[in-house]
Amino acid sequence: MKHIEELKERELLFAVTDDKIKEALENEHLTFYLGTDPTGKSLHVGHLVTFLVAERLKRWGHNPIILVGGATGLIGDPKEQGERKMLSQEVVDSNLDCLRKQISKIFGFNEIVNNYDWVSKINVIEFLRDYGKNFNVNNMINKETVKARLDSGISYTEFSYQILQSLDWLHLYKTYNCAMQIGGQDQWGNITAGTDLIRKKMGADKQVYGLTIPLILKSDGTKFGKSEGGKSVWLDEDMTSPYEFYQFWINIPDEEVEKRLKQFTFLSLEEIKEVIEKWNLKREERYAQKVLAKEVTTFVHGKEKCDEAINVSNALFSGDFSKLTASEIEMGFSDLDKINGFNKPLIDLVIEAKLATSKREAREFINNGAITINGNKITDLNHILTKEEAIDNKYVMLRRGKKKYALVEL
Repeated sequence: MKHIEELKERELLFAVTDDKIKEALENEHLTFYLGTDPTGKSLHVGHLVTFLVAERLKRWGHNPIILVGGATGLIGDPKEQGERKMLSQEVVDSNLDCLRKQISKIFGFNEIVNNYDWVSKINVIEFLRDYGKNFNVNNMINKETVKARLDSGISYTEFSYQILQSLDWLHLYKTYNCAMQIGGQDQWGNITAGTDLIRKKMGADKQVYGLTIPLILKSDGTKFGKSEGGKSVWLDEDMTSPYEFYQFWINIPDEEVEKRLKQFTFLSLEEIKEVIEKWNLKREERYAQKVLAKEVTTFVHGKEKCDEAINVSNALFSGDFSKLTASEIEMGFSDLDKINGFNKPLIDLVIEAKLATSKREAREFINNGAITINGNKITDLNHILTKEEAIDNKYVMLRRGKKKYALVEL
């Protein structure tokens, strides 16, 4: 299957600027770039699909450049509603450093550039004469991201963003012979502006390509990339633990799982077909979701962290926490408040952990076998926790029923 056809089959192709890209992807070794602005210190799942397309192109023999916009991050790409909050130079620089390290660690891309290095050297006269003169305001207004803001208003700062992104591509074309830019479908206007600028400055015969990836939406039409609690799912393990990341993919709805396997994994289309056939035999076992979660978590966080996330998931399902390590406990239950439980009666701990509201209720839960320590039922009203019961001599998982937990630190 040809590369462009595979992108279509995986629902990873929104539009291209020139049909000649089909042959170029098959027969040439293109240098291309993908840009992201350092508006935060981590990428999130919403960014992931475009970076995975860059990874696919790399595996097909093309050369990626990742641009982290130290200059454009100070300006702000227009949103559909309202101006972006302007970030300070210090915040942008800090975020940029974090993103460079993260992108290098996860994807292994060697060429990561910062557009501040060249944009900061352009003075306002050069900007207006050498670049602004090549942009027709009528065309700029008709770009979708700008058009959406005309009624509510848009500042000249954000209006000029497409000029900055275009001169980025021109710089990369001159410096690296970068002939292609990829991005989300919302970047179409910026990308086509870049192709126009290159041809105006370098010659109408210059062959450059733009490729956009569809906006990833959930089945209800809302944006993809937030957990059930509405929190963004980050690629930084300190912001979203590997366990939480794994759980996000495990909870992908049935109606979306085949599409996500195509978009977010490097399994072949034949392998995905086999996964779906096996999953359809017993959907309640969530085989397809488990394959998806394992593939994506391993890619982003590595096999060891993925295995830990799976261990935590299995422990939650079975209720047996005795085989977990302290680090797995910390990964899976980082949101739980820790209570000190050394040499304390179990009845007091149950109340302190808010698993019961009174000693009478605590006694009732213990007598009825509703309280477990690391998955083991405790019915002794006089039980006192000891270090010997702790996982790695550090933690005890106290549970009432199936869904009420407390983390006891000894």
